[in-house]
Amino acid sequence: MAKAKRKFSTFSLSFLDIMSCGLGAVALLFLIIKHDIDNRPAPVAPMQAEVNLLQEEITEGRKDLVLARNTVDEVDDRLATALGRARRIQERIDELRAVIEAENPSITGNTLEELEAEIAALEQRTRELENDPGDSYIRAILGEGDRQYLTGLKTGGRNILILVDASGSMLDRTIVNIIRRRNMSDSEQRSSVKWQHALDTVEWIVSRMPRTSQYQIYLFNTDYESALPGTEGEWLEVSDRAELDNAVANMRDRVPAGGTNLGNIFDAAASMSPIPDNVFLVTDGLPTQGQRESKNGTVTSAQRYGFFREAIERLPRGVPVNTILQPMEGDPIAASAFWRLAVITNGAFMSPAPDWP
Repeated sequence: MAKAKRKFSTFSLSFLDIMSCGLGAVALLFLIIKHDIDNRPAPVAPMQAEVNLLQEEITEGRKDLVLARNTVDEVDDRLATALGRARRIQERIDELRAVIEAENPSITGNTLEELEAEIAALEQRTRELENDPGDSYIRAILGEGDRQYLTGLKTGGRNILILVDASGSMLDRTIVNIIRRRNMSDSEQRSSVKWQHALDTVEWIVSRMPRTSQYQIYLFNTDYESALPGTEGEWLEVSDRAELDNAVANMRDRVPAGGTNLGNIFDAAASMSPIPDNVFLVTDGLPTQGQRESKNGTVTSAQRYGFFREAIERLPRGVPVNTILQPMEGDPIAASAFWRLAVITNGAFMSPAPDWP
């Protein structure tokens, strides 16, 4: 028996399966898209901080730019003011030049320039004459670069006395080197840097003495003698160039030796007639001997200061003493003592540079 033909239905089970699958696919797709939106990465904090920092820098830069513009405007205003003043000054100069030319037609622009050149030449010549000993000084001495380290000293006076410490301590700045140099030859001792420095100082003073003055140079240790032997107690003429050159040469031949006695040399200064009106003392420290000889082989700093106080009591009154102190080891109170001497006598105290002159 033949089977009955099955009827076709649109809403069969297969159709419903397909529709369910499609609906499920749509729901799944919707869930996937929504999940992706909820999990978007948030802005990274460090990047945001950097952005904020850049914003602050931009703000500060704008402020600086405003200040710079204000400064430029202020400078422009000052420049305009200065240019205005310069223009007015130039106009005034032109007016004065016109007046001068009207009163004296012989004066032209070229003549004024020539006069300015002559004035400059005269000023230059004046400076040269001020630096040139010329007729005012008997000797000329110039250091490297024309340096004059002792220009604070007043080398004037009618009777100038120069006292040069020629004791053994003038051989060097340290005690060890002094002892070492004592055992060297005379030429080596004479070439001591410290001794040559002292002699250069004396020669500078000599070169600055006025031509019309009189002088005497005494070299002293425990005793004293003139740089020109046989002239002790006499005043010599600065104008006698040959005699002065001999005195300087004799100093160069002297070998420092012995101790130091300021009392004897101050007695010699007081005995001169007339007494000096300006004294220069070139030394390196306080005296090592006084009126009474020390029984001990060594002399303490306190004893040396005592000898110094005794010596200044024998100094002629009213005479300025200018001390040029060379450095010496182991005599810490020498500088203050000689400074006080300069104050008391209305003189000067200084220690020249090591590389003088």
